[in-house]
Amino acid sequence: MADDQEKDLQKFLKNVDEITNLIQEMNSDDPVVQQKAVLETEKRLLLMEEDEEEDECRTTSNKTMISPPQAPENADEMNSEAFLASVEKDAKERAKRRRENKVLADALKEKGNEAFSKGDYETAVLHYSEGLEKLKDMKVLYTNRAQAYIKLGDYQKALVDCEWALKCDEKYTKAYFHMGKAHLALKNYSRSRECYKKILEIDPKLQTQVTDYLNQVDLREKADLQEKEALELLDSGRNTAVTTKNLLETLSKPGQIPSFYAGGIEILTEMMTDGTDRTLFRIHNGFSIISDNEVIRRCFSTAGKDAVEETVCVSVLKLWQAVCNENEENQRLLVMHPDRGRLLPSLLASRVLAIRQQSLALLLQLAQTEHGRGLIVSHLDLTRLLEALVSFLDFSDKKANTAMGLLTDLAQEERFQVWFQANLPVVLPVLTSILKRDPKVTNSSALCQCVSIMGNLSAAPATRRHMLACEEFGDACLGLMVRCEEDVDLCKEITYTLLGLMMNLCLQSTFVSEVWAVEVSRRCLSLLNSQDGGILTRAAGVLSRTLPSSLKGVEEALRAGVVKKMMRFLKTGGQTASLYAIKILAICTNSYHEAREEVIRLDKKFSLLMKLLRVENEVVVGNAALCLGNCMEVPSAASSLLKTDVVRVLLKLAGGDAQKTAVQLNAGIALGKLCTAEPRFAAQLRELHGIEILNSTMKYINDS
Repeated sequence: MADDQEKDLQKFLKNVDEITNLIQEMNSDDPVVQQKAVLETEKRLLLMEEDEEEDECRTTSNKTMISPPQAPENADEMNSEAFLASVEKDAKERAKRRRENKVLADALKEKGNEAFSKGDYETAVLHYSEGLEKLKDMKVLYTNRAQAYIKLGDYQKALVDCEWALKCDEKYTKAYFHMGKAHLALKNYSRSRECYKKILEIDPKLQTQVTDYLNQVDLREKADLQEKEALELLDSGRNTAVTTKNLLETLSKPGQIPSFYAGGIEILTEMMTDGTDRTLFRIHNGFSIISDNEVIRRCFSTAGKDAVEETVCVSVLKLWQAVCNENEENQRLLVMHPDRGRLLPSLLASRVLAIRQQSLALLLQLAQTEHGRGLIVSHLDLTRLLEALVSFLDFSDKKANTAMGLLTDLAQEERFQVWFQANLPVVLPVLTSILKRDPKVTNSSALCQCVSIMGNLSAAPATRRHMLACEEFGDACLGLMVRCEEDVDLCKEITYTLLGLMMNLCLQSTFVSEVWAVEVSRRCLSLLNSQDGGILTRAAGVLSRTLPSSLKGVEEALRAGVVKKMMRFLKTGGQTASLYAIKILAICTNSYHEAREEVIRLDKKFSLLMKLLRVENEVVVGNAALCLGNCMEVPSAASSLLKTDVVRVLLKLAGGDAQKTAVQLNAGIALGKLCTAEPRFAAQLRELHGIEILNSTMKYINDS
């Protein structure tokens, strides 16, 4: 009891000191200190409420009544003890009001978010401000309002809101993000970098995002320096600088004939020889002058009907290439503009060959850098872009390869892969149409690149599932395999790449239908007669993944001599071929007695299987142990191993620490079958204390 009283006294004295300090801070002339004290008081009141509940529980259990402190006769002489008591008494009411205000503030936040999403930033600011009137320490309201202020171009107010959010939570990364964005808009590049680096200090997992933010700062600072240098040259009266400005002023004249603009644009293009000229084009609103011109816009929409209009389109595309060459800010302005972003994919699909070629050249130029690829993926209509690029497969020359090369580069971007997965229902018909093409009349190299892209994208489990769920896509894969068989030499590369796609698809065994698996197995069995080592290995790989889905497929494989072919793989093939071959043998011997007999006939002393039990690859070892165990069911097979150390090898595997439990399990089963078939092995097992090892191993496997 004395200890409790001493604790209560110390707690009371501590509260007196802290509350005295808070009172002084709330009376401070500094508004920042004042607000901080108010926030601290709110937190303290909530803590007091919790402490009060704990004290009530403790006094009840101790059967002790604590009388409230008596108020002094003179209210003016209220001491700290009385103040503390009055604050504690008010705690529950304040906590209740806070909860009510939190509900109101959340509702206002949602209203603000809705207005923000509609682009009504003024209304969003209004709702966020009303929310802050209800709850002054709600950090998300500050950052949301800061984001709205940034949209309105009021960057100073955005910075103030971010500072208040950080007063609520000094590790609030969202506040640093918007603060960095506001500083960037104000051209405070160093301050912007500091904000983004602070995010990384708080959360190192955001490395990728922070790197993107810092790159943006570098690019904008670089653009700013370019503009300063360009303006200095313009002020100095340099001829080309003045001419660039004058030409743009001339092109800004409305209502001229198309050839007038085509000629002016061609002259302007020839002048874009260095970074200064490209920057001057940007400073003097070159992009807007060209894009907003009604005559030029009309030429884009009617191209293909008039030769002069086609010339205008081609001239503009060449100009964009010239001004975007090694100029990231110009690239950003070109691609991020909504109208131009919609225009580029449509021009790439134009009926006019020259327009298609120049559009492709422009996109290729952009895709040379990570920055440019990011702009394409983030701001262009990727569905239309994909369709346009795929249409280049109709060309038999290098343009098809160039288009597929561009698609390959884009497909390696993480943001493209995210988009691809999110839009698979729309994209799959496009991919299916590719697989339905005839290799004899399609650019085989470009088609191969296209299938390779699909194979790489199918490495993602979610993508594989969607592809397999689309019956038409699976049938198209089979159809292409059949067409490739008709001309093996011409379609060798396509077949090899297609098998890579099929291998990935078959990883989703639960989604593979038996009918489809049987058809794929038949095609792969046929390909096992190929003279190409790569095709042989991949065909075996697909088989190793389709056979478990169908007993009928295994029967057909046995009739086609798959055991003999796989044994030959084990003798002459490399590591990858052996991996697939032993898995196929394990599948076949697990289901059919004739497969076990054929393995024994081809490897009488089990030298191949014994060799595989000693390799480092656990998948190979596990399947070799399974295959060996299956073969032990053939009468007299076990006796051929009597002069080997098979018991010691299997026991070591069964009691080992392989990461894949299939190794221990299959080795243990093989040992059991071995000892059952040949009692002399059981004696060896007992001598090696194998029973105890197996018991502990089986228990470990069951527990895992």
